[in-house]
Amino acid sequence: MKRLITAVALLGALVVPTVSAGPAGTAQAAECGTANAALNAPVTASSVETGSPFVAASAVDGNAGTRWSSAFSDPQWLRVDLGANREVCGATLQWEAAYATAFQLQVSADGSSWTTVYQTTTGTGGTQNVTFTGTGRYLRVHTTARATQYGVSLWEFAVRTGTNSTPTEGLLSYNKPAFASSFQDDGACPACTPAKALDFNPATRWATSATTGWVDPGWIYVDLGATAQVSKVVVQWDPAFATGFEIQTSANASSWTTIHTVTAGTGFKQTFTVNGTGRYVRLNLTKRSGQYGYSLWEFQVYGTGGSPTPPPAQAPDPGNPLRLVWSDEFNATAGSRPDSAKWRPEIGTGQNAELQYYTDNRNAFTDGAGNMVLEARREVTPGSACPVDPVSGSGTCQYTSARLITEGKASWTYGRFEARVKVSGTKGLWPAFWMLGTDIFKGTPWPASGEIDIMEHLGREPNTAYQTIHGPAYFGGGGIGKMHDIGQDYANAFHVFRVDWNSKGMVFSIDDVTVLTIDKATVEATRGPWVFDKPFFILLNNAVGGEWPGPPDATTVFPQRMLVDYVRVYQ
Repeated sequence: MKRLITAVALLGALVVPTVSAGPAGTAQAAECGTANAALNAPVTASSVETGSPFVAASAVDGNAGTRWSSAFSDPQWLRVDLGANREVCGATLQWEAAYATAFQLQVSADGSSWTTVYQTTTGTGGTQNVTFTGTGRYLRVHTTARATQYGVSLWEFAVRTGTNSTPTEGLLSYNKPAFASSFQDDGACPACTPAKALDFNPATRWATSATTGWVDPGWIYVDLGATAQVSKVVVQWDPAFATGFEIQTSANASSWTTIHTVTAGTGFKQTFTVNGTGRYVRLNLTKRSGQYGYSLWEFQVYGTGGSPTPPPAQAPDPGNPLRLVWSDEFNATAGSRPDSAKWRPEIGTGQNAELQYYTDNRNAFTDGAGNMVLEARREVTPGSACPVDPVSGSGTCQYTSARLITEGKASWTYGRFEARVKVSGTKGLWPAFWMLGTDIFKGTPWPASGEIDIMEHLGREPNTAYQTIHGPAYFGGGGIGKMHDIGQDYANAFHVFRVDWNSKGMVFSIDDVTVLTIDKATVEATRGPWVFDKPFFILLNNAVGGEWPGPPDATTVFPQRMLVDYVRVYQ
């Protein structure tokens, strides 16, 4: 019998704030302003009432006739991105009739770690004016108890900031004009312009020209738009890194002052605390690490002043406790095709020298026992072209199977993703439950799009399953992953495959046994850029053949069924 497994996490102990939620030693709040810093700011919410138009943006649009309304459950939250770290000193909440009796106001510098600056368990609704002291880029209303059977709903959420507070450090370089000694634009690195190092996208990079730029010195600089006090510089290197370089500032992009010198650069991600003033910040690259030029995934400048453009808001981490936000239990009658509101088939041949032709859901159907079947068959697809099948000797695809994806239907940034699966077996089969970045359909090629393999099984290795991630500097055989051997054939029974993913990294498990823990900071410092802070979609497929599992042979038995009991997403 199918079980709906409830994801449970303990709520942290509630912290009662002191007078100031800023760093230790911070002075009392500056005089509180009257302007609404949340007006039309980027905003996200834990949920929106099903089928309603009451979206999160309606709570910060300055219109008291529009509102945000949540799902009918506790807890809920509404998060505003103020664009940079700000000293916040007050808020006004205009509740609809569906208000919260218990809620906290919380601040955060990164949208992940929160500090409570105000709390109540006796809220009365209506219009509430609240004063407090705190510093953060993000301010969140976190509700824990509803006053009604419905959700929580806000007509307006206004935020007040200090009028004379000391500026706080922020990212100054995002999408600012960039200039370099040269840039590469060829098949190996198309349009690798200096702007790619400043776009806050770790999957794009700047590289010096392959014809004129593989020499010393080289350089890249950014125009911050106005004079800035620079306090930190972060660089994420491609393998073509500098062992020697200088960080420099300038008022005119002509006369440069060196504020930091590196003589033994290590590549990967490097963070430098610096102290300098200028409108322009340059990396003056004096010594290459190898025969190639210079290349950076990211060049970030932090400080105060300048004319910063707020970078994209970071998605919130999964809630605590986790809540089921999407699932497919496959409880339809026997022979039903996949739910078109949740899945679409990918049709045609596969990648990686696979031998099957994926059909338009002809090979995907429910079995009437609560499972989705992805069936691989020995079946010719006339007019198709696959690698030569060693069994038949034909280059026409000799097998059919199914590949289902949620792209265009649903995608997520962070969460718990799990499926209960009974894999197919026999030599040459390659069932998988995995995820890809949605930007693969928007011009970002693999592996820069990122891949999260929650389960891959090879028919020739019946006792093992693999869990792996792939990114632009670690992919294919160089992916970051681990194999888990259970001492018996995975195809003999159902198993639960899971990844827990947040802004700090991922934890993979099989049947509640932790297999692999991947830390974002470690990957950035030792392997390359982390491309997993963006939306991903789910894939299920039952491949035949391919470079890794190898082809079927005369002993391979068809048809082969991959059974999926459920797929669930928690946030």
